[in-house]
Amino acid sequence: MRTDKIATFIRENRKAAGLTQEEFAIRSGLGLRFVHDLEQGKETVRLDKVNQALAMFGMEAVPGRIEKKMEEQP
Repeated sequence: MRTDKIATFIRENRKAAGLTQEEFAIRSGLGLRFVHDLEQGKETVRLDKVNQALAMFGMEAVPGRIEKKMEEQP
């Protein structure tokens, strides 16, 4: 799961909505610690909770192609 893209999406949209992390946590039904970890790009987050956060913006995590890093490409 590309947590860096999800982290950026959540953080930018939360701020655009004028919500603090605490307000977002309350409204989404998630813990403040989880919201903080998610926005920091922690790689070991629960997918169901990620989708709960994304649902606040009408989105969900779905399967997609893995993007190779530049140094990994032939």
